Amino acid sequence: MQTFYLLTAILGVIAVVYLLIKKVETKTALISVGFILCLVSFKPIEALSAFTHAMVQPALIKAICASMGFAFVMKVTKCDKHLVKLLTAPLKNVGFFLIPLAFMVTFFIAIAIPSAAGCSAAVGATLIPLLMASGIKPAMAAATVLCGTIGGILSPGVSHTALISEISGKNIQEIVLTQTPNALTAGVIVMISLMIMAVVFKDYQKGQVFEVASQGKSEDDIEKVNIFYALMPLVPLLVLIIGASPLNDYEFLTWTKQVGVAEAMLLGAIIALVVTMSRPDSIFKEFFNGMGKSYAEIIGIIIAASVFVAGLKACGVIDIIIEWLKNEQHYVRFGGTFIPFLMAMVTGSGDAAAMAFNKAVTIHAQDLGFDQVKLGTAVAMSAVLGRYLSPILGACIIVSAIAGVSPLEIVKRTALGCVVSVVVIAFVLL
Repeated sequence: MQTFYLLTAILGVIAVVYLLIKKVETKTALISVGFILCLVSFKPIEALSAFTHAMVQPALIKAICASMGFAFVMKVTKCDKHLVKLLTAPLKNVGFFLIPLAFMVTFFIAIAIPSAAGCSAAVGATLIPLLMASGIKPAMAAATVLCGTIGGILSPGVSHTALISEISGKNIQEIVLTQTPNALTAGVIVMISLMIMAVVFKDYQKGQVFEVASQGKSEDDIEKVNIFYALMPLVPLLVLIIGASPLNDYEFLTWTKQVGVAEAMLLGAIIALVVTMSRPDSIFKEFFNGMGKSYAEIIGIIIAASVFVAGLKACGVIDIIIEWLKNEQHYVRFGGTFIPFLMAMVTGSGDAAAMAFNKAVTIHAQDLGFDQVKLGTAVAMSAVLGRYLSPILGACIIVSAIAGVSPLEIVKRTALGCVVSVVVIAFVLL
């Protein structure tokens, strides 16, 4: 009977991957397969319990919903566009080295705008035409911006960080600190690989000007940068950094010790309201719209992943895997890096793979001889890298549309750095 359940679970995993490749909505795929696995195991209540339990996890809901609310406020006030224009304005007439400079700018902006799709749209609209006008071929221009969004993994509001915090009981600042070596290492490797690929594909042609297909001026374009607007997306990050540093010993900064991610995001939205002199009703409306969207889309995926994991547990496959990994601990680093990487590459989504693995395996990391935070962050980083090899990634489709090239041309240029990075994370950093 155990063999039957094991085969059923394997078929369930294959079914999820297949459904995601076919672009079935992520939550639908995870919940449906998870519930069917529980049903086959005669434990349907476990799927329902997993769903309702995941609905009310305070740490996840506070951090993720508040972060998305703040992102919506930055968008409606156009503060995100001011930040992008401020940082991209100096990047002119530097030729080939515009590639690493554009990557670093995007990496930094992505920490403030952690959504890969959102950051790609905001930064790509400015940087991709700039890169192309400087002699960089469209595919490389798009790949540079796309890969730069790796920096989003260091945002305190990213869903993976909140989930690892919930699993480990550590605060979000500690999770980000642990993730930093992974992100910086991957960033350097990917940046250098992009430069190598630019040479291989002859993507820099001095004096050549490549034109964007649709260069019409958007009504959202910023004519002149307002420095105060541009600083608004950085306010929550600054508050959290001060709260975790020796600076919080100063009497007028001691309050930052008690500020969590949710409080920092709300404070940032209030400061933006004052600085931009926006209508309070529009600001708070957008903040709550963002909170609702994050619950529907991000928390929703976490809930769905919980149901899928419950299905695997009902079949007994989680217990089998954990027991096997206890005896073969050297395989944990491969499972925690290459499996999420490959799933993200195939499906175009790093969230489903990383969240399912973290909820199923990382929670038992100590029994496997690994630190929960270190394993969880490696899983999340690997999934992020994997999605940059997927031509169906939403952010990839966005930058390909801006540059007017095929997503496959972009993936050709992102593949080397991402593969090398995940190998380094698996064999060196984990």
